[in-house]
Amino acid sequence: MDSKDLVPVVEDPVAALFQRAIACVREEMLDNTYIAEARRVLPVKGYRSAIGSFWNAVVDDLRKKIMHRSLNLFNKVVPQKRVIKCYEDFQNLVNDDDLIDGAYEIGVIGWEAAKILKHAKETRHIFDGHPNSSEPSVFKVLAMFDDCTRYVLKEPYPAQVVDIDEYMSIMATADFDRNEVAIANAITELPEVYKKELINRLFTAYVFENSPTELRSSIELTAPILWKVLGKELKLQVVRRVDQEISKGNATKTKDAFRFVRLVKASAYLSATAKKYIVKPLVEKLAASLDNWDEEDKAVKALALYASIIPADLIPDYVSAITLTFVGKMGNSSSSSRKDFYADQAALRIPKMVESFDDDASAAFVDCIRKSDILRRRIQSPSKMSRLRSLANIVLDKVSSTFPDRKLLETLVDESSQEEFWNLAK
Repeated sequence: MDSKDLVPVVEDPVAALFQRAIACVREEMLDNTYIAEARRVLPVKGYRSAIGSFWNAVVDDLRKKIMHRSLNLFNKVVPQKRVIKCYEDFQNLVNDDDLIDGAYEIGVIGWEAAKILKHAKETRHIFDGHPNSSEPSVFKVLAMFDDCTRYVLKEPYPAQVVDIDEYMSIMATADFDRNEVAIANAITELPEVYKKELINRLFTAYVFENSPTELRSSIELTAPILWKVLGKELKLQVVRRVDQEISKGNATKTKDAFRFVRLVKASAYLSATAKKYIVKPLVEKLAASLDNWDEEDKAVKALALYASIIPADLIPDYVSAITLTFVGKMGNSSSSSRKDFYADQAALRIPKMVESFDDDASAAFVDCIRKSDILRRRIQSPSKMSRLRSLANIVLDKVSSTFPDRKLLETLVDESSQEEFWNLAK
């Protein structure tokens, strides 16, 4: 055996480290011209050139991923002197900072990646862009390689973004895929800038008087799905558009604006002005429709949508109206033996509305008992007192421990304490 065969082969530790750093690069990127160049110069310690080549590979990969994701979206979030239409436009018009920022804004890379890449870009700028800088160490090169590989070169291509113009167009046709999974896949992972544009366009289309029926129907399916993934500030911005419609004076568009807000279950975001605009006429209608059961049913159905957001100055009238509606009146019918009358559908909804009471609404309930002559006359009947008692049980569960009229409520719900109740209700 030749003595040379007995000499162990010692692997260059630096070369091994570089090989390990590059090993995680995506397979299709291993043949990239810039990575190939970096691998050629590393064995001869061409560290400056390797840093520059590796950074060029990152830039190349980001450009292609942006083009795959959505050039249209990139142009919206990072406006350039000219619209970016092709790869060469990136070379001629887009600097590295804008490239990184745009990649982050449209969802090609994450926030952490954007921060790390800015640092890697500076590493390239110092050591490959300035020949008089100090010689980069092996560890500096390895750290830069590791960051670029981890955040870009090993990451797969991102999902393509739907084109909002095309999506809105297809929504207006019978060909729109109404499968909720398909809708969620298309819109819930959109970058924030696209979510903002899409939800505002859905609102605009919904309140537009000449929107096709197909489009309105598609919006009613799509908007609630998108709404779930929006931030609070964006939700506020969209709902506050109701105030703009109110100020324009077009009743039909204003009605549709409120309908959109109900559609996405966002009434809590309405401004004080919008709440009063929608609630005040309903409260007045209900109060004026006492014992007109059809009208009471309609008014309560509409009011039930806003039970948790009644404006403070409307609470006394609101509480009085729903209490009187629920209690109803005694009477006679020529067609039946019934004597206990009330609006049937309204009576089903009102207990749920009372569950939204706080101490202020509960105080208005007690005030109605003390001051409403109509109510006090009607609860002289045991059946009407029983109906009032059923509401009082709900109210008693809702008041705080310091509620000043808790004792009155407790005597009201206790059938054996009616004399005490009437004394407290004076």
